[in-house]
Amino acid sequence: MANPKSTTATIIPTLRYRDAPAAIEWLCEAFGFHKHLVVPGEGDLIAHAQLTFGNGMIMVGSARRDDFGVLQSPLETPQATVSQSPYIVVEDVDLHHDRSAAAGATIVMAPEDQDYGGRLYVCRDPEGNLWSFGSYDPWA
Repeated sequence: MANPKSTTATIIPTLRYRDAPAAIEWLCEAFGFHKHLVVPGEGDLIAHAQLTFGNGMIMVGSARRDDFGVLQSPLETPQATVSQSPYIVVEDVDLHHDRSAAAGATIVMAPEDQDYGGRLYVCRDPEGNLWSFGSYDPWA
């Protein structure tokens, strides 16, 4: 078993969106991600994008039927049950919540103090992906 490479982040979630250009703009506006790299594809597709948040990153692309796309696709509906979701550490949960709600995020769990420490809220993006934002830092 190889040791992980020493880098800023060794785990980088990937997401595919039906409308990746709109999703990228929305993720930056609503959640505070920053465009690190955006590689356009044919037409209105995004071949690959890297969005950063603090020392973390997500990779985003347009839904398509390529080798990876047959394994991972967007949710059937924005209300579909998800099988996993990212947790992102933020400094001010309530401020972040207000920003994402103002941008149109569907809040599914309002900000609340957690028994294990920290504060948390959970929302969905316009295509239904589930996101958790909290002040609990498991590294601290």
